[in-house]
Amino acid sequence: MHDLKLYLRRSGAILPALAALAMSTVALAQTGPRHMEAIDRGVVAVPATNGVLVSWRLLGNDADKTTFNLYRDGKKITPKPISATNFADAKGSATSIYKVAAITGGKATGTSADARVWAEGYLNIPLNKPADGTTPDGQTYSYNANDASAGDLDGDGRYEIILKWDPSNSKDNSQGGYTGNVFIDAYTLDGKQLWRIDLGRNIRAGAHYTQFQVADYDGDGKAELIVKTADGTKDAQGKVIGDANANWVEGDGEVAQNDRTGSVVAPDGKLMAQFKGRILKGPEYLSVFEGATGRVLDTVDFANTRGTTGPDATPEEQKARWGDAYGNRSERYLAGTAWLDGVHPSVVMARGYYARTTLSAYDFRDGKLTKRWYFDSEADGAPDGYSHQGNHQFSVADVDGDGKDEVIYGSMTLDDDGKPLWSAKLGHGDAMHVSDLDPSRPGFEKFGVHESMRDSGNRGSAMLDAKTGEMLWSTPADKDTGRGVSADIDPRHLGAESWASNSSNLYNAKGEIISDKRPRSMNFAIWWDGDLTRELLDGNKIFKWDWKTGDSPVIFEMTDTTSNNGTKSNPALQADILGDWREEVIMRTTDNTALRIYSTNIPTTYSFTTLMHDPVYRAGIAWQNTAYNQPPHVSYYLGEGMKTPPKANIKIGK
Repeated sequence: MHDLKLYLRRSGAILPALAALAMSTVALAQTGPRHMEAIDRGVVAVPATNGVLVSWRLLGNDADKTTFNLYRDGKKITPKPISATNFADAKGSATSIYKVAAITGGKATGTSADARVWAEGYLNIPLNKPADGTTPDGQTYSYNANDASAGDLDGDGRYEIILKWDPSNSKDNSQGGYTGNVFIDAYTLDGKQLWRIDLGRNIRAGAHYTQFQVADYDGDGKAELIVKTADGTKDAQGKVIGDANANWVEGDGEVAQNDRTGSVVAPDGKLMAQFKGRILKGPEYLSVFEGATGRVLDTVDFANTRGTTGPDATPEEQKARWGDAYGNRSERYLAGTAWLDGVHPSVVMARGYYARTTLSAYDFRDGKLTKRWYFDSEADGAPDGYSHQGNHQFSVADVDGDGKDEVIYGSMTLDDDGKPLWSAKLGHGDAMHVSDLDPSRPGFEKFGVHESMRDSGNRGSAMLDAKTGEMLWSTPADKDTGRGVSADIDPRHLGAESWASNSSNLYNAKGEIISDKRPRSMNFAIWWDGDLTRELLDGNKIFKWDWKTGDSPVIFEMTDTTSNNGTKSNPALQADILGDWREEVIMRTTDNTALRIYSTNIPTTYSFTTLMHDPVYRAGIAWQNTAYNQPPHVSYYLGEGMKTPPKANIKIGK
């Protein structure tokens, strides 16, 4: 264990095993380095049991033997440079001010900005809550701070927070009814609001509608926002997209439906879907906004059309194309960011997953959005088995080792060029995880849960080879399995443990039962404490699985905060946006007046490159806000018994 800790202090310093390098080696041979953000040291100081824990980033372009000096109130407190990226300062106080200097080859190569101690144990970001509103039928609503993302919007090396505001009357697609407008804000970590975008009345509010993406798509050193828009969307400078007076929101009307969910029972007993509040016609756009200002830069027609030839479709056409006549299936959207050429990020927008499935990829270069490719599972010539395979989210990773990302869309995967790669034909699911979950075998694995027992062959969960879709193992079920997680939580077993709501068992990476007890939490996994296993984030609490007792005691609680999206209980964002490689949690306060950022105060003997410079993890932060939020993973096995992670093939900055 001592040797393990020594080489893990410097991620990438020692060559990993050949098996672990297999995919990385192919990627290096075929593509150039991926463009990643130029971020600063991200020094953070958090009150600890004894003093203050200070931590900072090891960057993806740091030399292997980079060390650090730490200063408190202008005086060096490390007798000699240290290789660690955290320091427990027993003499630190609430008024201490820290800075970190990087040392390479015996010379200082840069000094961080000052970092003040988070006296309250968290960073508070005040919010500008939108005003309450009233629907056309006289119902009042208010606003909740909802899902968030992170990006360096102004190029200063610090992340900003991009936040979606959700009205209290937001709807599931199965439900009729009016909703308030959706707003997207940007805030600095100092609490300054940079801008607000109003998506307008022609974008319906709900977890399955607005999926926003944040990344530096054009390579200018500043991140952009890309999101689906409509007539009446207003940028931060007041410019309106499309027709400002258009109103495509449905009024009265209803249509028969087969699904009881969200239905209204008519006097004759028929199940009816209400049209009121839905948006089933009208122009649809994709827009890119400047990160620093919120100004719209370009808008194009949304490629994934509702109708056969455009955005309009009669109820009959909708039913024929999507499977229902009232927009439950056609209005379900997903989004992600992928390095499809292995160098630059592209945005991927998706529509549909219960039946017809469409995905489009766009590049943003030289001020223009251009379509890279489009996939339609029901198009002429499309292979069988690619409809009805999508989840309520998708993942992004280079699963075939060519250096370019694939889109893992539930039970099927598209190659970097938008062409089908494989389909496991297990059907739709609510949760999935893609990473090196089993480090004893090459490449990535995908663990997911499944809803339809007819489609999955009575499999509640399954572990697949992410390159081929081959089923490695599965667990039986006789009904919808709605939750599942895969993460290393038991140090006795190499690889990720997996568990799901269809069983009380806990499985190792090979699918063997290692306990008849599993964690009750089946939500987010997080790197929080000082060891290599992951903890569990659910609601406003972090739990630690105790494999000896089969229990999960609370190790951290974020009081006076609350989670998002009802029973999904996810944070606004979980991401390594500050400090060392452990992850921060962003929660909204119960009164929606602020976001709070929490960072661990637990020392660790391990050091890794910031997770935000890992390709799979950075993509995961971009897609995390999509629909049924899932936790991010890395491109290597980070857990007990791990080998040295390969150095990512990345280029920092412009």
